[in-house]
Amino acid sequence: MFVFQTHTVPYQQLKRSTSWRHASQSRVDDRPAYQYVGPGEDRITLIGKLLPEFTGGRVDLDEIRDMADQGQAWPLVEGTGKQYGLWVITRVDETSSTFFRDGAAAKIEFTLQLEHVDDARTDLIGSLTTSAVARLAGAYA
Repeated sequence: MFVFQTHTVPYQQLKRSTSWRHASQSRVDDRPAYQYVGPGEDRITLIGKLLPEFTGGRVDLDEIRDMADQGQAWPLVEGTGKQYGLWVITRVDETSSTFFRDGAAAKIEFTLQLEHVDDARTDLIGSLTTSAVARLAGAYA
């Protein structure tokens, strides 16, 4: 579990791309016949900029990487309460720039890619670690 907030990893853009699968069958002297075979990929891309003096930083992105390393699915819930279902983290990109004297980044731009998995597969749900529980508790303090 990870809570996207101002002091963790606030994103400025959420892009969603959803596809549906249609199998085609070639036909003589006619256009191909298509049959709907089900939903396809559903992706969310979160894009943002971190300013570690005011927001989260590399530690928060590393926590997301740790979640991805587990290979588990995580529930995605919007701040409004809208539930998106179960998602896996498939990619984390970060670009550090504008450095302090000690070499720490003053600005970190990031992109997170998520893939929707079968919501019925509750066996894929990741578990909260002690640090995640502490972070979540601190978020509501």
